[in-house]
Amino acid sequence: MNNLRLLTGLLSAILLSGGVCASGQQATVVTLDEIFSSAEAGSAQLRPSFTAEEEARREISVARSQRLPDVDASLSLSFIGDGFTTKRDFSDYQKAPIPHFGNGVGVNVTQPLYAGGAITAGIEMAELKSTAARYATELQRDNIRFQLTGFYLDIYKYTNLRKVVSQNIAQARKVLTDMQTRYENGTALRNDITRYELLVSNLELQLIKIDNMLEILNDNLVTVAALPQGMRVAPDTTILNRALPCAGEAWWQTEALANSPALSLARSGVEITRKSETLVKSERLPKIGLKARWTFDGPILVEIPPLNRNLSYWWIGVGVSYNLSSLWKSNKALARTQVAVRKSVEELEAASENVELAVRGDYIRYLEAYEQLKTQQKSVELADRNYATTSTRYSADMALITDMLDAANSKLEAEQQLVNAKINIIYYYYKLQFISGTI
Repeated sequence: MNNLRLLTGLLSAILLSGGVCASGQQATVVTLDEIFSSAEAGSAQLRPSFTAEEEARREISVARSQRLPDVDASLSLSFIGDGFTTKRDFSDYQKAPIPHFGNGVGVNVTQPLYAGGAITAGIEMAELKSTAARYATELQRDNIRFQLTGFYLDIYKYTNLRKVVSQNIAQARKVLTDMQTRYENGTALRNDITRYELLVSNLELQLIKIDNMLEILNDNLVTVAALPQGMRVAPDTTILNRALPCAGEAWWQTEALANSPALSLARSGVEITRKSETLVKSERLPKIGLKARWTFDGPILVEIPPLNRNLSYWWIGVGVSYNLSSLWKSNKALARTQVAVRKSVEELEAASENVELAVRGDYIRYLEAYEQLKTQQKSVELADRNYATTSTRYSADMALITDMLDAANSKLEAEQQLVNAKINIIYYYYKLQFISGTI
């Protein structure tokens, strides 16, 4: 979806909903894909990563500019004082008049021909750093997407919990009304009513906590995803009905090995340290360059008496330089880079191991979530049956109020766990996507 069209549509939905009110505002149904697109377009947490990418790309241009010639130009104007001559024993002093106005113009041009591979290695180093910056952006993007997924699914979970608690409050109030009637008829105790009123009070407090949590989660989601401020997000209810792929662990491991930004970033670290080693080795090689110079100076002071004329000349040739001190100075730097290479390789191995373990653990949790859902569905069925039976027995004076309270609490707990079980399947699926770099 076009990001501008998405944000325009979301803003229109906010305006049409009629104001911003935490309790009465109309919620807007937004899919996870739309939230991802909005975050990628305007998230403040992603902008530094994009800027770092641009900075790394510009570093490539800087590195390539080292292939261009170096041109130095100089201009000087000077006042030259008179000189004098003496014998070698400093006798026979004679004044030597010199033209007082001096001028100098010079241009030096140096075109690198061979720098021991340093220029090429520098360009390749900049390209590797640019690639690493892109992987870092992808990793940050995946982190934000998974964070948003957590907010989104928590909103879904607490929205469903709110429905469960509201239904239980309504049911408890109905039972409370029946108790009031039974109390008036002398078939119920006042203490029974008090205990059930306490149950209703606790449920109402739980409802307030759920509403507060929903407000916090909504604010977090809207801010991180760069959605219009004040918007109230309603999760797409079809997300639980989707048929999620049941690929085996081997498939997820292969995807993680190929797509994980964390592994890609670690691989880039290995390549960067190896290129640093190449740069250090290049210091031991000679530097060759094409050189040219033109000068225009005056007066000519090498003659006696000095000539009040300008002298211009030019030359072109090949210059070779070799830093002899690199033979004993670069050893320590080379040893350091070799250790850095070994360290980066070990970090890559550790990252691979961590990703493999994370995929394995989350895949087990993913399968476990399906089993938990089956168990909780059965638990809700049994809890409903138990509540109905206990309610009938209580109406016939065959059960105590404690039995009713236990049945109501068991029913509420089972329904809440069922909501969590449904959300856990989606959560662990997206976590597998996050670990494997496919979110």
